[in-house]
Amino acid sequence: MTHLEDGTAMPLVKALLELNKFKNEGDTSPLVEVVVMSRNSPETGVRVFNNIRRLQLPISRHAFTGGESVVDYLDAYDVDLFLTTHAKDAQRVIDARSCAAAILKEPPKDIEKIPEGQVRIAFDGDAVLFDDSSEIVYKADGLGGFHKNEDSKKDIPMQEGPYTSLLKKLSRLQERLPFSVEYSPVRIAIVTARNAPAEMRVIKTLRHWGVYVDEVFFLGGLEKAKVLRAFKPHIFFDDQDLHLEPASNYIPAGKVPYSSDSPLNQ
Repeated sequence: MTHLEDGTAMPLVKALLELNKFKNEGDTSPLVEVVVMSRNSPETGVRVFNNIRRLQLPISRHAFTGGESVVDYLDAYDVDLFLTTHAKDAQRVIDARSCAAAILKEPPKDIEKIPEGQVRIAFDGDAVLFDDSSEIVYKADGLGGFHKNEDSKKDIPMQEGPYTSLLKKLSRLQERLPFSVEYSPVRIAIVTARNAPAEMRVIKTLRHWGVYVDEVFFLGGLEKAKVLRAFKPHIFFDDQDLHLEPASNYIPAGKVPYSSDSPLNQ
């Protein structure tokens, strides 16, 4: 039986599972759990099981639904992040606001060497970590209107976006690891097209949420792919193909769909 090739999420899966070596001796559950969910039949799943064993991945939870959507089972498995290549499933999850979800790009053709012993995750800001209201202002009023809006609201925290809950849980995970947050193996970056005078609202929103982010890049129109190649994340989440397509040639990436009722879908 031929082996299955690694998919886009495999570097992230391996890195997350490695964190379980840091759990306290008294803990009965792992720090991180990975669930494999598939529309394939249980019989087809045998090939998946064999590959998990071959790679020696400590994955014990699975769901094979025989052609039906797996979305209905996310709550039962307490899923915080749903990664898929099925766009309709990702859209259902985003619309239901049940957890973070992304449509995975193809695996990188020339993947960057990712530092070992860490989990490195990069997020876009607006419409990913934050809600889409500022992005809507940008689309309607242009860059000048966007900067004026963000500068005038720099002391008003942004509303939560589809990935806020995941960011907060990653922050709590950092706190459970036996490292000070500055030296945590979980390393988080925000890579955003924002720049001054729209940067302070980001910093103050993160402070309001009580989360620690290792690196923030305010690019102001510079290409995200170059910064991402330098950061070398296990995965990057963005809402725009404009940024995802060039980056996904070198790093694993996933597209965050807009909610179906968002004006950004118009």
